[in-house]
Amino acid sequence: MTDSLIDRLPQVRGRLSENADIGANTWFRVGGPAEVLFRPKDREDLAAFLAACPMDVPITVLGVCSNMIIRDGGIRGVVIKLGRDFAEIDHDHNGVVNAGAAALDMNVAQFAAREGLGGLEFLSGIPGTIGGALRMNAGAYGAETVDVLTEAKVMDRDGSIHVFSAQDMQMSYRHNGLAPHYIFLSAHFKTVPEPSEIIQGRIDEIRVRRHDTQPVQARTGGSTFANPSPEDLRACNLPEDTKTWQLIDKVGGRGLTVNGASMSEKHCNFMLNDGTATAEDLERLGEEIRRRVQTQFGLNLRWEIKRIGEFKSHFDVLTQTQGTA
Repeated sequence: MTDSLIDRLPQVRGRLSENADIGANTWFRVGGPAEVLFRPKDREDLAAFLAACPMDVPITVLGVCSNMIIRDGGIRGVVIKLGRDFAEIDHDHNGVVNAGAAALDMNVAQFAAREGLGGLEFLSGIPGTIGGALRMNAGAYGAETVDVLTEAKVMDRDGSIHVFSAQDMQMSYRHNGLAPHYIFLSAHFKTVPEPSEIIQGRIDEIRVRRHDTQPVQARTGGSTFANPSPEDLRACNLPEDTKTWQLIDKVGGRGLTVNGASMSEKHCNFMLNDGTATAEDLERLGEEIRRRVQTQFGLNLRWEIKRIGEFKSHFDVLTQTQGTA
């Protein structure tokens, strides 16, 4: 009889759970379970676990899964979810804000506003955690994480800790050049002293804009596809200021439906789950949008939503054939 994965894992001070229903905790509320879910108690617990975990065991780190589809077959190996001990927020006398990887972007923005530290308001428009913002160089309303980042602390697969500057990580639009096996622990952000009421006013403006233009009350995952680069647009003879939603609109994507998944009527670069969609429905819908844009404009849309885990059907053959990006 083969031992289950959890029997091969080291003892921890946090919590190990088998067959954990992580899909239900994503913003889309879809997806299969984690083979094993690990919630470390603190950094020392995480480091000890990684150092002793067999190297053939896949490791996946999840935040609040606001821009993620977990496929219906779930995630093999160990899924690590950081908790409150990784969500600290403080600042030094120079106004540098230190935020843990599990801290919500909104909480960091609000903390900075209360302390009279400007420049982080855009984080209030990103529905995720600092770890996710670092991994994808998240941005909103004219600013990106790299614009305010000074350095990030990460943990290696063997449990050792490293510090990288923003320059070290070679961050670009929705991209971080750091190897995927690094686990973000915390980051330092530069700010500018300003009156709290002015900073809070900008946060309030972002909240109103999001409410007016995005389906914030729905089961969604943020922007489905990244905006094309000016180079890609020029290669397709499209204006350099063309946005993804405009392309989706032109190919009939607004309101397009696959079973319980649809592209939002309010903002057609947002996918919605009406409560009955599977992860496969969502991914099929996204691939149909990509196919239409490629056919009509010759442009390959790049998924901004991260899709991870195992398929439950032959859909993996379909997406590989279509060249999923």
